[in-house]
Amino acid sequence: MGNTDRISRAGEFRALLGQRALVADGAMGTMLYTQGVFINRCFDELNLSAPDMVKGIHQAYVRAGAEILETNTFGASGPRLATFGLAEKLEAINRAGVRAARAAASERTDVFVAGAVGPLGVRIEPLGPTSFAEARQLFRQQLDVLVDEGVDLLIFETFTNLSELREALTAAREAAGPEMVIAAQVTIDDEGNMHDGTSTEDFTRFLDGSPADVIGLNCSVGPKAMLETLERMMKFSAKPMSAMPNAGHPTKVEGRNIYLSSPEYMAQYARRMLWAGARIVGGCCGTTPEHIKNMRSEARSLQPGMKTLAVTVEESKPKAQALAKVPMADKSTLGAKLAARKFVAFVEILPPRGVDASKEIAGARMCKDAGIDVINVPDGPRASARLSAQVTCQLFEREAGIESVLHFCCRDRNILGIQSELLGAHAVGVRNLICITGDPPRMGSYPDATAVFDVDSIGLCNIVNNLNHGLDIGGNPIGNQTALVLGVGANPGALNLDEEIRRTEYKVQAGAEYIVTQPVFDLAQLETFLKRIESFRIPVIAGIWPLTSLRNAEFMVNELRVPVPRELLDRMKRAETPEQGRAEGVEIAREMVTRVRPMVDGVQLSAPFGRYSMAIDVAEAIGPR
Repeated sequence: MGNTDRISRAGEFRALLGQRALVADGAMGTMLYTQGVFINRCFDELNLSAPDMVKGIHQAYVRAGAEILETNTFGASGPRLATFGLAEKLEAINRAGVRAARAAASERTDVFVAGAVGPLGVRIEPLGPTSFAEARQLFRQQLDVLVDEGVDLLIFETFTNLSELREALTAAREAAGPEMVIAAQVTIDDEGNMHDGTSTEDFTRFLDGSPADVIGLNCSVGPKAMLETLERMMKFSAKPMSAMPNAGHPTKVEGRNIYLSSPEYMAQYARRMLWAGARIVGGCCGTTPEHIKNMRSEARSLQPGMKTLAVTVEESKPKAQALAKVPMADKSTLGAKLAARKFVAFVEILPPRGVDASKEIAGARMCKDAGIDVINVPDGPRASARLSAQVTCQLFEREAGIESVLHFCCRDRNILGIQSELLGAHAVGVRNLICITGDPPRMGSYPDATAVFDVDSIGLCNIVNNLNHGLDIGGNPIGNQTALVLGVGANPGALNLDEEIRRTEYKVQAGAEYIVTQPVFDLAQLETFLKRIESFRIPVIAGIWPLTSLRNAEFMVNELRVPVPRELLDRMKRAETPEQGRAEGVEIAREMVTRVRPMVDGVQLSAPFGRYSMAIDVAEAIGPR
């Protein structure tokens, strides 16, 4: 389709939308599933391998009365296709998707083809490593093909992140110019908020100020919640609105998710949405051509006497501002020492595998008596199942009287659980954190366990930083603020040091207040790391691990990928008994403490295999503080 034809088609769509409401199609995935396509397949790839099936579904919606057909390209972006090993087929899949819809639309002259685009399926800043610019470029890859193949409009749907939607809409205007009709739809919960907590007013005002011509909602909820949210949205925007609900909430019947809202019920709500002022109605998950047929009948019954709205947009209310962070010195005793640049000593103690923490508590008392500042508690180290790290921290503080540092990892929690547990940690007085991504389950005793990883350590830092400002993950006020000391990990011996430095800088930008390194055995690597982070330096705590044997040293090198210089391996090799091996390991660690002391702000000492006395022996090398 040439540019002149596209402009003409866009003008025709806008004119029609100004005269009456339009009915869009329903679910593509639901229909493919009913035809025997397994849920774990790439539905978008069927544009190439089963084009007649895809075209047939489009034709069923055309015959049901749909006036807008969405291409089967919701997941046809580079990152989503890459999960199926299909990234190189992006252009072919998107072109075939447009052609299948266009072929079906040709049955009637009043059917428009909409290029469907969904979220990328990757974490973007501030919750992940994909930058805004990278996200925009990824959207462009798909949009350039859809526009070139001649879609009549673009529909962005099921977005849960306004920052990602902003980049998608920017990319769309860059790819298609000002004449292209663009619809932008977010997905909500039953209360009308986005899943990150963004309120109806906030996301509507964002959409009102965006380059989208039509704004609205799709997926996640049934028609009742969508109607109620749509009515609230109309207080904050005069743009044409769309509504494409699910056919209710899914119910599991004999192992299958079934959507139970009948075509008649959906049609009743379509009528109410149209009467409320919606300009486009359609369906999402669970809707079929029968649903659309009934909705189309309701739309016809309201034409041309459909309600005309006299929209009065409410003035924006002043948005709650982020609270000023509590100074680090006021958050905890450790925070005060780091702020004063006092040299600190951590000892790492693992939580017990069962419920009896008496040995670990006794070790924490030994450390306190030896002048150690804090106990560092790993969170499921090596993907192992142990007593809750947060509970272990509470036991150390209550029973041993020593402050703790909680490792907090992303592996086991989604973004809701992350926020809840961080708020809980603050509430019970555990104020010091080290935010890490976490070891994947395949490294531990339960390799089939499911990992979450909604965010990585950079995203986790942003969440903690938000809470410290009194905001949730969506930037919404929570009433008060946390006072969590935000630590992060870093590896001076990383194979890709450039990437490690880049991620460390991102963590500092995200609010990190101190860094704890992986075990250091090679002083040159630590010196290089410190030099590379000079421009964004925060307090650095060097990890020191007393080796226990040559086998332990070889394990560090070959399985944990921690560089150990050849001379240290030779020293451990010369130890003839286990006792000599442990003594040599302590001596090496003491030497490292002495050498790194002028360079860093503290040391984290490991107590290998629960030998707390080894960590205390090493700590003696710190000297007066």
